[in-house]
Amino acid sequence: MSVLETERLVLRPWRESDAAALYQYASDPQVGPAAGWTPHKDEADSLNVLRTILMKPDTWAVTRRGDDTPIGSVGAFPGSQPEQNGEYEIGYWIARPFWGRGYAPEAVRALLGLYFAFGAERLWCAHAEGNEKSRRVIEKCGFSYRFSAPWHAPIGEERTSRYYALDWEEYDE
Repeated sequence: MSVLETERLVLRPWRESDAAALYQYASDPQVGPAAGWTPHKDEADSLNVLRTILMKPDTWAVTRRGDDTPIGSVGAFPGSQPEQNGEYEIGYWIARPFWGRGYAPEAVRALLGLYFAFGAERLWCAHAEGNEKSRRVIEKCGFSYRFSAPWHAPIGEERTSRYYALDWEEYDE
């Protein structure tokens, strides 16, 4: 898996040694539930999430240049909705102390460049209704709304997700 660099960020593979930093930010009750996951209970919980979810191909720790501490995550996975035709969906989160600095759009744009360079014709993003911060990131990155669908969030709630797509022809590097 490659390391991706942007103007202000380094996206690198997650490591087990990131458990303490992950717990620091993923335990925040304003971060996980907005994305549908439960705040982490302790470092052991974060280590389990690293091993089972984050330390996978196509998932990167978001770090700031000059500081190797993760402040969020970005990744791509095959979309689960029939309308997505198995095309990749980008997911992301940024720790609350770093909200409002443009890090999430910068990380998402890095993945757009990578996946379009490797031949993707369309990429997707989604957010649960009411998650306005994610909506703004998606719109800043040039995605267009396509449809809404029910979503069973990992925290056990039924939500409605709004799905957006960006076609290669629309992509503005």
